[in-house]
Amino acid sequence: MARSRSFTVPPDADGVRLDALLAEQGCYASRSAAVKAIETNRVFVNGTRESKKHPVCAGDTIVYEDLPSASRPPIEGEDIPLDIRYEDDKLIVLSKQTGLCVHPSPGHYGSTLCHALVHRYGREGLAHIQGDDRPGIVHRLDMETSGLLVCAKTEEAGNLLQDMIRRRTVDRRYLALVHGNIAHDTGMVDASVARGWSDRLRMVVTDRGNAREAITTFTVLERFEAMGKDNGFTLLECKLYTGRTHQIRVHMEYIGHCCVGDPLYSWGPDEAQLGLHKRQFLHSYSLGLTHPYTNEKIELTDGLPPDLAHAYELITPRSLGKSPDGARILEELKSAPAQSDLIQLS
Repeated sequence: MARSRSFTVPPDADGVRLDALLAEQGCYASRSAAVKAIETNRVFVNGTRESKKHPVCAGDTIVYEDLPSASRPPIEGEDIPLDIRYEDDKLIVLSKQTGLCVHPSPGHYGSTLCHALVHRYGREGLAHIQGDDRPGIVHRLDMETSGLLVCAKTEEAGNLLQDMIRRRTVDRRYLALVHGNIAHDTGMVDASVARGWSDRLRMVVTDRGNAREAITTFTVLERFEAMGKDNGFTLLECKLYTGRTHQIRVHMEYIGHCCVGDPLYSWGPDEAQLGLHKRQFLHSYSLGLTHPYTNEKIELTDGLPPDLAHAYELITPRSLGKSPDGARILEELKSAPAQSDLIQLS
């Protein structure tokens, strides 16, 4: 049975095409699915039917019908290990392992984080704000990006958490090892992104009309000297102010410092991948938020998982020194809990 859902267009989506917005917000699994919903009169903007190319405005109310896919069986629980860092009756914070897709998508219909959550909590114990094929999901990490992720147990909690992310009150920070030495100690990349035309798997920096605002700031933690065929490395702390697909990865490519090991964006030599196989050195290491019900401050730090810790150890002898922020953060990571080898999928 169809269910009506609604959301308010956030300020940073002003001017985005309706079909692109529905896909980006996770209302439908793809833009083509969003187009089909629009063309079959299942989507309304401020109570009016609009075309797929309609540019939405910040503050618009979008109402859409959430139809379960007839082509996909309901998600069944799978016994996949989860590293839970915080949990109550409203929300969960976990450390996602690399190799685990967050939700079903083309080519990855099984063995996702959603399947693991259903196994642990049951379908009725999770929010379904992004549809029945994405139970518990509030935001996402790329399949090969590890680290802290928030999930919701109730519909209300899911909507509150998603609104907090849109209002940028959830502090999300990542560790990224990139190619080359970045000269400035701090920086900001303010460059809109959209899906590439020729390669739909890649995101690109562009000023096309369907591009969406994307802002990433970074702080240099440590630099490493060049050796052999590589041009050195820089360890960064990156902070997200928006949450676009592949945002840090595409922004690092844009400024000429791709994430080490990135199978999609990196141009670095194979010898410089530090034992990382189809896995970028990108880890969601810090997450801070105010609990939407109790006002408790939740601040969690996730140590490097074994594969990234090993890669870091390999280049430690080449260190050119840590910045003050780097010395503090890397010292904190030593005492932070980290995933064990037992939970790694790849």
